[in-house]
Amino acid sequence: MSGLSEPAHVAAGGPAVAADKPAPARVVIFDTTLRDGEQSPGVALTVAEKLEVARQLVRLGVDVIEAGFPISSPGDFAAVKAVADEVRGVTVAALARTGRADVERAWEAVRGAERPRIHIFIATSEIHMVHKLGMTSDEVVRETRESVSLAASLGAEVEFSAEDATRSDPEFLVRVFSEAARAGATVLNVPDTVGYTTPREYAALIRMLRERVEDADGRGRPGGPLCFSVHCHDDLGLATANSLAAVEAGASQVECTVNGIGERAGNTSLEEVIMALRTRRGLYARTTGIDPRQITRTSHLVSRLTGMKVQPNKAIVGANAFAHQSGIHQDGVLKNPLTYEIMRPEDVGLAANSIVLGKLSGRHALATHLARLGYELDEERLKAVFARFKALADKKKEVRDLDLMALVEEEAVGPDGGQQDRWTLEELQVVSGSKVIPTATVLLSSPTGPRKEACSGLGPVDAAFAAIARAAGCAPTLLEYDLRAVTSGQDALGEVVLRLGLDGQNALGRGVSTDVIEASARAYVVALNKLKPGERGDLVAREAVGSDSD
Repeated sequence: MSGLSEPAHVAAGGPAVAADKPAPARVVIFDTTLRDGEQSPGVALTVAEKLEVARQLVRLGVDVIEAGFPISSPGDFAAVKAVADEVRGVTVAALARTGRADVERAWEAVRGAERPRIHIFIATSEIHMVHKLGMTSDEVVRETRESVSLAASLGAEVEFSAEDATRSDPEFLVRVFSEAARAGATVLNVPDTVGYTTPREYAALIRMLRERVEDADGRGRPGGPLCFSVHCHDDLGLATANSLAAVEAGASQVECTVNGIGERAGNTSLEEVIMALRTRRGLYARTTGIDPRQITRTSHLVSRLTGMKVQPNKAIVGANAFAHQSGIHQDGVLKNPLTYEIMRPEDVGLAANSIVLGKLSGRHALATHLARLGYELDEERLKAVFARFKALADKKKEVRDLDLMALVEEEAVGPDGGQQDRWTLEELQVVSGSKVIPTATVLLSSPTGPRKEACSGLGPVDAAFAAIARAAGCAPTLLEYDLRAVTSGQDALGEVVLRLGLDGQNALGRGVSTDVIEASARAYVVALNKLKPGERGDLVAREAVGSDSD
């Protein structure tokens, strides 16, 4: 960024990497939002939603998309296969445990990818080998050799992960990684599975492995140097710091997730790593293929589809990331943004909250404006968004960019890859007050005809939910409900995000409206369309397999 320079002690010393093994100039960004990120409690994405995220990750410029864990459930297999068959320009990876069934299922899922990768893992720490696997170190090495050899023979690029590497015996790590490389793995991942390590320890481990793993520099093997990868969890709040320390030590791939979502406290945050490498390029001397202007849009998309809100003070993508409350800070920024901002909002694609009402007289003008915000819609979605925009313009004094973004994101893909929804909310009437029993009447349309029902409830939202459930003929459980304002003011759009559960499934719904009861009803119908009454969900299948991973 122009106007910023590295501190003298940093500029003089240069990047802290091993002197005799220069670190690669480019860092490979491995995104595991669709696999490890989806392991966040309560998150369950449909095939269509995973495809939507994958398409956006391609726009963002990631190198590898880990699309899922195919053997864990039929839904996960279908999602990985859909991503592998459709997206191009990236490597698509599938996770697999050691064992023929896992490896072959992973290959079946990713074989249609332009660049397929099978990501094999097995635990290597004593506590995991003894208490979880019930295996000796020799057995772990044999499993590693056999599964990596099988994956390589199928024609996939192979990545091998030593689960819980940071609590494993370093000598055993050298042995198992060397065996994996001999069997055909070209990417060796060193996971900090439980978020235990510190930057100094992790950097030392990466340097040691680069020095001691057999033929790591590629001089004795036809495939060239091995790629050392890092995968960190945030249990101690050190995931990003550990990943960056590993990059300084010569790691050439960082595994991360959008918004840092993932198991327990989450994974390394993609946006934090990218902007740290970009802002402090003089220190790290690394490049990536990421287009940082797509960061905010990607963050919004993942937050919307997973239902995991971004905390306001989250670095890079939080609502307060570029806000200034202090008068001293505000004065400094007005005089020169560099006084208190090391990045510009536009660097990460943060749209200005400008007023757009009156500028967009037709669909073409709307499409042009949305393109500037990073959205390209097909004709059907554009028509739907334009209709909602015109209706909103009749209600609000000011329609802003954030309002438009909320409308676009609500008119996303359907629950089953664009197939027609089972239910559409046509009418909603609610009677409520301090001296009446809240009652809601709804009219739902479906391919088989309309259904109209009325129900009372504890409040107007509860009554609306009960009427919709009765009309649809099922009774899901409301697991989560969240309401927020998209913009400020009495006429602000209300955004409702909720989660419904039914038969071992859970589904997320999102609705926006200036009427919060209508927004709630819209969100309920969206979630309802994703549920399939009478079927057991993917969550049940995943629990049967187990979600142990790196």
